Amino acid sequence: MDRYLLTHSLMYSWLYAIKENPYEDMTTERDPMKEFVSTLNRVETPPTEAMRKGIGFENLVTDIICGKGDPRNRWFEAASEVARIVGGGLLQYKASRTIHIGDMTFLLYGRLDALHSGEIFDIKYSGSYDRGKYLGSTQHPTYLELVPEANGFTYVVSNGTDVWTERYRRDETPSILPTIANFVDWLQTMDLLEVYKSHWLAK
Repeated sequence: MDRYLLTHSLMYSWLYAIKENPYEDMTTERDPMKEFVSTLNRVETPPTEAMRKGIGFENLVTDIICGKGDPRNRWFEAASEVARIVGGGLLQYKASRTIHIGDMTFLLYGRLDALHSGEIFDIKYSGSYDRGKYLGSTQHPTYLELVPEANGFTYVVSNGTDVWTERYRRDETPSILPTIANFVDWLQTMDLLEVYKSHWLAK
């Protein structure tokens, strides 16, 4: 039986696209929907400035954990604080799990920034932060599904100067499975299920 790759990023792109109107005409010019269709078709796009900053900050954290960070970097102090929080475990841990929704089989996949002591950590670089920013994210429900033995998921957020943490316990995190079922139903309604199947067949 075929399995189809499914990631938090794809589901997040979908939810962001439909938050205004769940069944918006696919011919409209609304950017989030166009971005989702590009993601669904696995079209490679250049990283945004925000994405480049996030990658740079995360790489600095990793360098510091490995004893190679440059103290002259303007983010060094904040990145060092993040390194103290997430260090000591597995970095960039790849997790996958086969799940069944209806008559389809999926390979749920994610790359964890850090995993240790029963906690999943994800590093975020963000220009601004408000408590509860990631409450509606698909990331912590997805990753807690991927790592059944984990007790919780912590977002470690920095703007390059300050550092915040936002933690979600397993017992307060809703299952990602209903969201996946809704995603499949939506794709079928919008005649996009075959597009998904053609581009996301798991190897």
